[in-house]
Amino acid sequence: MEKTVRLFLPSLAILALSSLLPAFATAQAVVFSHSNGVSNCPTGTVCSTNWSGFAVTGSGVTDAKGSWIVPSVTCSSSTTYSSYWVGIDGYSSNTVEQTGTDSDCSSGHGVYYAWYEFYPNPSITIGGFTVLPGDKISAEVSYSGGVFTTSITDGSQHFSTTGTVSGAARSSAEWIVERPALCNGHHCKLTSLSNFGTVSLGSDYTGIASTNYATINGATGGIGSFGSANIHRITMVNNSGATLAEPSVLSTDGTSFTETWFASS
Repeated sequence: MEKTVRLFLPSLAILALSSLLPAFATAQAVVFSHSNGVSNCPTGTVCSTNWSGFAVTGSGVTDAKGSWIVPSVTCSSSTTYSSYWVGIDGYSSNTVEQTGTDSDCSSGHGVYYAWYEFYPNPSITIGGFTVLPGDKISAEVSYSGGVFTTSITDGSQHFSTTGTVSGAARSSAEWIVERPALCNGHHCKLTSLSNFGTVSLGSDYTGIASTNYATINGATGGIGSFGSANIHRITMVNNSGATLAEPSVLSTDGTSFTETWFASS
């Protein structure tokens, strides 16, 4: 997810304040950013400067389901961001179809909200959808007949929408914690990652059945069912290679994992 800053549009500030988002920030997805040449990337993982979690690669991805417990963030006076999402594409392609929640910090307070996105179109905050720390989120992105559907559920709240994405490869499914970028025009800079402590993802923690599952080339299963060559465990690092967030190994049933925060930037 990318946070696009447009300081010359006061109306965005009004919209952001009214929805409890950091002022002037609108969300837009960003694909996986490889961190090449990191010599200390933890064993068994690939390193990225913006993603942490798991991706499964393969042809003909038609569904990705995820669940997580919304983490409470520890805030100082700094503005920080953290996004939690499930999606299709982006690991090895140039589009992302995704939905998730944010746990951000603004003016010393936690800011929590849900969103969806059909990148390269900008992301959309889901109005009237309340997100609080400790909530159990269930989310899904599916594909059929040229149309993607995103859906997200939090207790009795449910939101679903559809969209088309030109050139979508459907070559990966992801379960990700992300630090987004702040952009002003074409100039972008990665944000600091909110201190979320530890976040739990998957049915072993949420009790929501058949989550952290994907359907790839007609086969449906948990993350761990797709073979080690197709499963990518991703550690988030800064430009110097220091770890910012790292996933645990998968649970014994191959569906669940935790993410641990190490540093903001």
